[in-house]
Amino acid sequence: MKKVLRVLVIALALLGVLVIPALAGKGGPAGNSNVGHLYLHEKNPDDWDEIVEDGAWGKMKYNLAGPTFDFVFNGHGLDAGVEYTLIYYPDKDGNPWPRTDIICLGSGTANNGGNVHIKESVDTGSLPNTAVDINAGAKIWLVLSTAVDCETGTMSGWTPTEYLFENNLITFDAD
Repeated sequence: MKKVLRVLVIALALLGVLVIPALAGKGGPAGNSNVGHLYLHEKNPDDWDEIVEDGAWGKMKYNLAGPTFDFVFNGHGLDAGVEYTLIYYPDKDGNPWPRTDIICLGSGTANNGGNVHIKESVDTGSLPNTAVDINAGAKIWLVLSTAVDCETGTMSGWTPTEYLFENNLITFDAD
C-alpha cells in the first residue's frame, strides 16, 4: 500500500510540474517572437517583381523591437572581394537624387566564396522613419559600399544589377 501511495504522490507531483505551468502560460513574450526574417534578392531592374533565378541573395534576422536595431545578415552569390553595405532606403515623394537620408546599417566584404556576414546593433530609431518615408514599412537593401557615403547618409551610385533588394518591407519599433 505504501508503494502505491508513493507512486501516486510522485505521479501527482509530476503532473503538477507539467500541468500548472501550461495553465499559467509561458514566460517571455507569450509565444510571440521578437525576431523577424527578411530575404533580399537580386532583381531584374526591368521588372522589380522578378527575382533573378540563381542570382545573389541574402537573409537578415532582426529584432522587431528594442532600444537598437539588432540584426545578422548573411549574403550569398556576391562578387568576391567586393565591399557591400546594408542600408535602410526611405522613399519620399518625388524620390530626390542623390539621396541624403540613407541609414547605413553595416558593411562587409564578400569572401572568396561570395558570402558576406554583417552583424550589428544600430541606433536607427523606429523603422520606417515616418518623417522621411512614405512607405508603411522600411526598404532594406544591400548595395556596393562605393555607392553610399555613410557619414553623410548620401547615396549617389546606382548599379541595381549589383544590389540585393528586399522581398518585403519591415517594421522595427524602437522603445
